[in-house]
Amino acid sequence: MESPVDIGFLGLGQMGAPMAERLLGPDVRLHVFDLRPEAVAGFAARGAIGCASARAVADAAPIVFACLPNGRVSEAVAAEVAEGQAVRLYAEMSTIGRTTVEGIAARLEARGIAMVDAPISGGPGGARAGTLAMLAAGAPEAVARLRPWQERIGRQVFVIGERPGQAQVMKLVNNMVFAATMVATLEGLSMGAKAGLDGGTMLAMLNAGTGRSMVSERVVEEVLSRRFGFGAAIAVVDKDVQLGLAEASALGVPMWGIEQAARVWRFATSQGMGGEDIAALARLMEGWAGAEIGRQEG
Repeated sequence: MESPVDIGFLGLGQMGAPMAERLLGPDVRLHVFDLRPEAVAGFAARGAIGCASARAVADAAPIVFACLPNGRVSEAVAAEVAEGQAVRLYAEMSTIGRTTVEGIAARLEARGIAMVDAPISGGPGGARAGTLAMLAAGAPEAVARLRPWQERIGRQVFVIGERPGQAQVMKLVNNMVFAATMVATLEGLSMGAKAGLDGGTMLAMLNAGTGRSMVSERVVEEVLSRRFGFGAAIAVVDKDVQLGLAEASALGVPMWGIEQAARVWRFATSQGMGGEDIAALARLMEGWAGAEIGRQEG
């Protein structure tokens, strides 16, 4: 029987924890760290090795995944990892933008550590179900070495390019399209609600017609049921859209439509809604329209 592979995972939050869970098994010796001791303890109780720092994980595992909340945290953690004695491959799964990832990759490369830019898409539900879309950009040999573990975490791996940062751009494209689609869908439904249309009927028609999208298929039901529990926070989408607009500006690409949608997400965050579920964005449109998007009785 082959010895277990040592793998590290940094960040056991809403996305990180369910992804790390998929690495648990007799073939993996999983080393984990999170700033919350209770998160680490939960994994230790299931057979993982709890570590006291990111550096400790990098001292123990040749392959380390990181799923962190923002670029500032990612940079600080990568600085620790760069000093690790065992790590040789680092997978940055956070959505933090091309420039930040390029800086992290350069720091790690100087220490002989390969980096794969590896953001993910599919939300917390996809992480729990193992259906995430996994992105990868980096040196071909590093991407190939990481791929079996990405396939264990998610459903499909998309190799975007050979330079860290390219996967970040693709992830931002995806998130900007999603954010704009969400605003457009909820605005349209609020207009229909104001005209007296039934939310359930509108949703069924959208999903049978040209207005169908991931938003109509998976998010709008959270509005109609009034659960508002899709699983991702408004502040996260706001952050990603702002990163995307900054990237577009750096490339000299106009974003006229997405900039308008971005204002809605920024407004929601400024009104104290950042911690609320993205489905709760509907409440803004409902307030502006003076009508609730819901199913009519009878």
